Amino acid sequence: MKALMLGWEFPPHILGGLGTASFGLTRGMSLQPDLSITFVIPKTYGDEDQSFLKIIGACNVPIVWKDVNWDHVNSVIGSQMNPDEYYRLRDNGIRYDFRRIWTNELGCVSFSGRYPDNLLEEISNYEAVASVIAHATDFDIIHSHDWLTYPAGIFAKNISGKPLVIHVHATDFDRSRGNVNPDVYRIEKNGMDMADHIITVSNLTRQTVIEKYHQNPDKVTTVHNAVDPLPDIDSFVKHPRKDKVVTFLGRITMQKGPEYFVEVAKRVLSKTKDVRFVMAGSGDMMNQMIHLVAKNGIADRFHFTGFLKGRQVHEMLAESDVYMMPSVSEPFGISPLEAMQVGAPSIISKQSGCAEILTNAIKTDYWDIDAMADAIYAIVKYPAMYKMLREQGIAEVNNIKWEYAGQKVRDIYNRVLGVS
Repeated sequence: MKALMLGWEFPPHILGGLGTASFGLTRGMSLQPDLSITFVIPKTYGDEDQSFLKIIGACNVPIVWKDVNWDHVNSVIGSQMNPDEYYRLRDNGIRYDFRRIWTNELGCVSFSGRYPDNLLEEISNYEAVASVIAHATDFDIIHSHDWLTYPAGIFAKNISGKPLVIHVHATDFDRSRGNVNPDVYRIEKNGMDMADHIITVSNLTRQTVIEKYHQNPDKVTTVHNAVDPLPDIDSFVKHPRKDKVVTFLGRITMQKGPEYFVEVAKRVLSKTKDVRFVMAGSGDMMNQMIHLVAKNGIADRFHFTGFLKGRQVHEMLAESDVYMMPSVSEPFGISPLEAMQVGAPSIISKQSGCAEILTNAIKTDYWDIDAMADAIYAIVKYPAMYKMLREQGIAEVNNIKWEYAGQKVRDIYNRVLGVS
């Protein structure tokens, strides 16, 4: 079976959980010997791991025919794509007139690889790229990851006649705390309406899809996320120190509830001074949080690291005595699994998808500052509690594998395709 996956992030260049989940799921699915995956992302850098799948950078796919020689193509994109692949896509995939879109000397459109102010324009351009790939590529099923790729998935479905599965990693109800962007909602709703099947990362998200987007429950299946095993896990060590460390890691946006983390820190520090709080990440609420920390008079015990990626993430989590995720609405939340994997006890909001599958994490309502503060205090002050949560947490997450999630996705493919 051949799957055409449309995504927006892929390691090592990621901005959040979407890229982590895309990597984990595809690697888990690659253990199925009769399945091959072509994964399309807006921008490639040449250092992506392609040992278990094929990656195509939309930035290297021609949407306008250009007469260019092999050496020139190789000099421009050779580090990211074989020039023969460029010519295959150019000669077999360009069927529409996209000259209204600005392209470079190769007929390719540029992408930021991020979430720029002109995001809707990039989504439209990605759709044009998908049409070229759909015409030139052999595949059995289309799998679109998150709302940014739904229009491209629909276009590919209309061109190929192949079924479309969309993967809802989050909805705008999660990202906006209910203040939904009508343009985003329209794209999300249209993608769900046109999909042959919808995968959600949690039952929480599944209910949102059914109730807010008016989808048939029979069409929506939950496949929980998982965590990648760390081959070098023994290299992540916790160094002894006097102060305990409590960490928040993620985008500093209203969805993640960073203000609750700051208020919890103030509450804990009113009881004990031998705790340091770390906010790791970046986002549009970062300056607001810096000011809130200063206002609360806890700046000497509170640290901002900025955005972390790759090994930095696991090093930070391994140094933590407690990991806290106070998300207001979290479709899943992979970071607590990553924290528990390296031995950091986790406190998570009940309003998260991972709360559905984790039994060895402490769960509170995101708004219950007292409960979260009490839990942190207990973990840092009572070694037996810390030890129990640490050991049981490691054992639990070691059995939450992407291989199992990948098999559930394959079962959905088979069902949609009518394969027994």
